[in-house]
Parts: sequence; C-alpha cells; structure tokens
Amino acid sequence: MSRDIDDLADTFVLGLCDADDAARLEAKLSRDAQWAQAVGRARDRFLPLDQTAPAVTLPDDLWDRIAPQIGAVPPAANRPFAPRLRRFLPTAVAAAVALMVGLYLGGRTLGPEPVVVAVLMDEAGAARAIVEDYGHETARIRFVSDVAVPEGRQMQVWTLPSTDRGPVSLGLLNTDRTETLAPPTLPVPADGQLYEITLEPLGGSPTDRPTGAILAKGFAARQDRI
Repeated sequence: MSRDIDDLADTFVLGLCDADDAARLEAKLSRDAQWAQAVGRARDRFLPLDQTAPAVTLPDDLWDRIAPQIGAVPPAANRPFAPRLRRFLPTAVAAAVALMVGLYLGGRTLGPEPVVVAVLMDEAGAARAIVEDYGHETARIRFVSDVAVPEGRQMQVWTLPSTDRGPVSLGLLNTDRTETLAPPTLPVPADGQLYEITLEPLGGSPTDRPTGAILAKGFAARQDRI
C-alpha cells in the first residue's frame, strides 16, 4: 500500500480536505476498495481524537492563525484546511496538531486553560496520552488508549524544563486513566518542552532520572498561540 494513499486518507478522516475534495473522496468510498480500506485504517488510528475531543465548528481563520506557529505555509487570507497540509507535516505531527486543536477548542470553557498541551505518542506514532500542564504545580494526564503495565512496574511522567536541569518527574501513575499530578515547582512550561512516560520500578525511578523503557513522548504546544 503506497504511503500517498494513507496520507490522503489521514487528511480526509481528520477533516482537512476542502469541501470539493471531501465530496469527491466520500463518493470514492463506495467504488474503490483500496481507498475504503485506507480510510478504515485512518479512522482506527484517529479514534482517540473522537473519544477525547468534542466536535466543534472551527472559525474560518483558524488555519491562518495556526500555520505560522507550525511553519507550514505563510498566512494567507481565507486559506482553507486542505490536503496540501500533508506536504508539510508527517502523519504523526498532523495527528498531534488535530488533537491539540480539538482539545483547545473543546475545553476552553470548562475551566482554567493549560499553559501547554503535549500529545504523547509511542514509537509507532499512535497517540497514547495527553498532558495538560497548567504550571503552578498542577498538571493533568489523560490516556487515549489502553496501556499494559507489566507486574512489578509503574508508569512515571517526566518533563524536560531545560537541558541544564535535566528531566524532572511530574509524578507516578497507578492506572492508565485521567490523573491530576502535583509536580515540583518548575519554570512556566515552554513551547516545545518534552514530556514522556516511562516504565519504572514500583515506587518510581531509583535515580530521579528516567531509567525504564519509554512508553510515549511528545513536545508541548503553548495554548495562548491559537
């Protein structure tokens, strides 16, 4: 299966096609088995987005406000979301952008907004968890897919506030469900800051540094940029 058809299917499923392309690709589902299979795979990959972010109507200028921050294309008036996005972003990054946009727009009226949001992905590029860091010693992690933790091991969440300080633990996790973390006092989370989850011995890393296998990792996006 070519990478091009999978990329196009991702674009279609994420709703990044313009109206004409979306209608054409929707009609193609009933007559092109290869295309229908690619769309099915894409829908499975992005199921976590459907489960965690409520559907919202995006403002017409949203792409113009996002594009400069991800270095995709220069802003232009009335530029729609379109398949051209795939020329600038790999699949995993596009998925992360879609997740973060959905979380931001869907959650902005539910309470205080996080300073940064990081979508943590595994080696295969599948979304595993979302970290919302509010600063002020408060962070929240939400899992979007099940995680198997071996007996005698425990998940630990880390961030890298600076290379000089090194990785800092945000806390231990007892389950793969939503948990509120109480990290130590740290600088205000920065755009591009690394977050990750590792498998550590029960009680956490014995060295105060990550020692176990990385389950998922991702980089933060500041939420005041959208």
